[in-house]
Amino acid sequence: MLITNDIRYVGVNDHKVDLFEGQYKVPNGISYNSYVILDEKIAVMDTVDAAFTHEWLDNLEAVLDSRTPDYLVVQHMEPDHSANIVNFLKVYPNVTVVASAKAFVMMDHFFGTTFTDKRLVVGEGDTLTLGRHVLTFVTAPMVHWPEVIVTYDSTDKVLFSADGFGKFGALDVEEPWADEARRYFIGIVGKYGQQVQALLKKAAGLDIAMICPLHGPVLTENLGYYLGLYHTWSSYQPEEEGIVVAYTSVYGNTKKAVLRFAEQLKASGCPKVVVHDLARCDMAEAVADAFRYSKLVLATTTYNADIFPFMREYIDHLTERNFSNRTVAFIENGSWAPMAAKIMKGMLEKSKNLTFADTTVRILSAMNEDSAKQIETLVGELCREYLATRDETANKNDLTALFNIGYGLYVVTSHDGKKDNGLIVNTVTQVTSTPNRIAVTINKANYSHHVIKQTGKMNINCLTVDAPFTVFEKFGFVSGRNVDKFADCQPLRSDNGLVFLPRYINSFLSLKVEQYLDLDTHGMFICSVTEARVLSDRETMTYTYYQNHVKPKPETEGKKGYVCKVCGYVYEGETLPDDYICPLCKHGATDFEPIES
Repeated sequence: MLITNDIRYVGVNDHKVDLFEGQYKVPNGISYNSYVILDEKIAVMDTVDAAFTHEWLDNLEAVLDSRTPDYLVVQHMEPDHSANIVNFLKVYPNVTVVASAKAFVMMDHFFGTTFTDKRLVVGEGDTLTLGRHVLTFVTAPMVHWPEVIVTYDSTDKVLFSADGFGKFGALDVEEPWADEARRYFIGIVGKYGQQVQALLKKAAGLDIAMICPLHGPVLTENLGYYLGLYHTWSSYQPEEEGIVVAYTSVYGNTKKAVLRFAEQLKASGCPKVVVHDLARCDMAEAVADAFRYSKLVLATTTYNADIFPFMREYIDHLTERNFSNRTVAFIENGSWAPMAAKIMKGMLEKSKNLTFADTTVRILSAMNEDSAKQIETLVGELCREYLATRDETANKNDLTALFNIGYGLYVVTSHDGKKDNGLIVNTVTQVTSTPNRIAVTINKANYSHHVIKQTGKMNINCLTVDAPFTVFEKFGFVSGRNVDKFADCQPLRSDNGLVFLPRYINSFLSLKVEQYLDLDTHGMFICSVTEARVLSDRETMTYTYYQNHVKPKPETEGKKGYVCKVCGYVYEGETLPDDYICPLCKHGATDFEPIES
């Protein structure tokens, strides 16, 4: 298979395997990918599983066309990629093995040798020139083993990403990338989100046109989509709005309650309801769905003064993979001493940033009038924001939205006649109550100021404490004149036709400009309220909370200069010019402070 003019695919498909790594069902098999870079010197990128030695060597021989390889680059030492190192060297004994120091230690464990006389140890930033092609090695420890390196070919702009961006499924099977890639990532790499985030930061500095993983297809188009999903998965943020209901049931009574609950969720506007019977489903898929959607409901019986074994296994899988940033609710069943909810909640205590529903449904053997009412109450609690986003069910005059205005952070949305726009502000104030008037102050340098001055309308989205830094990057660090900030989503709209955010807000206000005050560098818009919706009770994001918990700590160690207090951008230099503008957030020199040595 031709990857580029100089890069060939020599991997294999495995349709014999039923369980990958002994636990993950792979009904469509899996691929073990290997590549060859043909240049003045030839590099082979990784080997394949031991079951495919001869098929792989045949593929190599056909591509090499009587030439002899010079290097074998070993990026990852799991046996599905490294098993044929010794077999390869028997055929090509003069090859140099290129790998990290830790990989050579593992080779001693696997093969009883470190290939002392034919090895090249590489680390972060080391390069290998093949002729036209220059390979740069990037360390990726614990993505998902400690010895891993990834390799960047600057000539063809190809990232050989080891297990990163891989998926289940052989290459001769057509299926959506995301579903099996998500199951693969959450199951195998999910525990190491912090390490993946570090690797993504390194990748952001590379000009990548193509990604060649060790499992799954070569990625050649829309790389931002794949990188975006990896960022979402590795930061443990919900990928989509929806509710996963995971349950176990012994005699069917818990199942009846769950099915009733699921139907009521759908009727109350939940955009996606996914139900998993943990005793019968693919456990890996159920785990992946918990990370995919924004809310999780756990329903099980009290069993031997504990919880049903499949539920315990499920929660263990979640916590092992750093399950966080979700809303969780419980449905428990017990004939004489229900305690499942208490046990499940206790198991989740190690998880971060979980919001537990106020309502816990308690079933005593079988559902009755009381537990049916509890189900209705829980549905109302979980679906409140969904009802508020639908025009037909929303209370559009809920002026308690005004109570969510504080010295917080907000996304102001507008429309310039061609596209939607959004801007982060922290200057929203209620100035009168009869009639209700809101003051919004915006820097004149911002494109939103120009748009709102022309159109006379805006929406104020009250951000909540679960809003990730990506929200601030999107709406605070780039200009809507140059970037379509809503290009990658299907926006929701209020009655004035403007966007409101579907996630990370507790309320929004639609405003009509009644008066404008010129404040030199800024403009103040005095507005009336035309619509107000409350979506949830989640706490409003304050500026202090953003500074202490959301904004990444700037990397200032060993640097001299100034750091932006808004976004953390570091300016290196003895003197900061008075007219300096931060290239990220566009704030001026007054928002920089000296780096403390």
